[in-house]
Amino acid sequence: MKFSRSTIMFLLLSLVVVFSAIAIFPIFSDAESEPKTFVTHSGAVVRTTGEVIDPLYTVSTVEFDPMEYLREFNYGKVSQLSDGTTVREYTIIAEDDKIMEVSPGVFYNVWTFNGTVPGPTIRATEGDLLKITFINNGSKEHTMHFHGIHPAGMDGVFEPVGGNGGRFVYEFEAGPVGVHPYHCHVMPLEEHIVHGLYGVFIVDPKEERPQADEMVMVLNGLDTDFDTENNFYAANTIPFYYQHHPIQIHTDELIRVYVVNMVEFDPINNFHLHGNLYKYYPTGTDLVPSFYTDMVTMSQTERGIMEFEYDFPGKYLFHAHKVEFSEKGWIGIFLVSDSTEKTPEESSYE
Repeated sequence: MKFSRSTIMFLLLSLVVVFSAIAIFPIFSDAESEPKTFVTHSGAVVRTTGEVIDPLYTVSTVEFDPMEYLREFNYGKVSQLSDGTTVREYTIIAEDDKIMEVSPGVFYNVWTFNGTVPGPTIRATEGDLLKITFINNGSKEHTMHFHGIHPAGMDGVFEPVGGNGGRFVYEFEAGPVGVHPYHCHVMPLEEHIVHGLYGVFIVDPKEERPQADEMVMVLNGLDTDFDTENNFYAANTIPFYYQHHPIQIHTDELIRVYVVNMVEFDPINNFHLHGNLYKYYPTGTDLVPSFYTDMVTMSQTERGIMEFEYDFPGKYLFHAHKVEFSEKGWIGIFLVSDSTEKTPEESSYE
């Protein structure tokens, strides 16, 4: 059989088109491959032969409950010296390979102290001797720098701790009274803080503050696309968490909030409370409040103690009054119930 020249040219052109299509759209060649099965964040089961690029399918390696973190304080292992000094011993482990689901379907590489962002809230009484064994199980150098008063060699700046099991023991006297941040101080510092290596250090006065329902809120931001601008804002890392899971408190009960601003990139943040005003103790070093207000503005690492009581039950917002921050996650709700309606179980804990 003989083909005309035009027929041969047509066949050659057809072959070129077919091979070009396969090269440009390689997924066609995978169409017959075995489907893969995935479970999404919402629990749906998905089968697909396509390439999976949706972050929904990334597995979170961090278990972090913002409600549990809110009222969780680490007092350390307690003992006493012969002179009566209280000794508190803590172990803090740094890691930098964890993946955390910070919002449904949004996963982020967090660097953690004891597996969470923020790290544990370390608590002691003024004058206690602290021994903090710091272990670095990460791949990079890390430290713990405590705000407060301590010897130069305990500052966590010039004593970088190498990864893969390096360790250092910080030993100093707790003080002054107040709420202070701690964080890694290895350069580039911005990178270490943005990824989550920070926490709260509370020093109680020897004469205890009045009994209260106490909680910790660390204001933080998340730069999920690494453009040095935050994509999300939150109190205790998970955007909108306390809006979807309101914090339950009671009328006529003193509420004490230790708040620390650890937002990077943005120079200021603020805290606004609805339907009420609070007494504010900047840094918490003075036992007399400086303000009676419904909003304070804090620059980076500023912190303080807020105290208030609600007279009326209901839902009350708290949030950043900088609208961008609240619309991107830094917002929550206090759900105030009548104190006369406490359950027998709640009353038994008083």
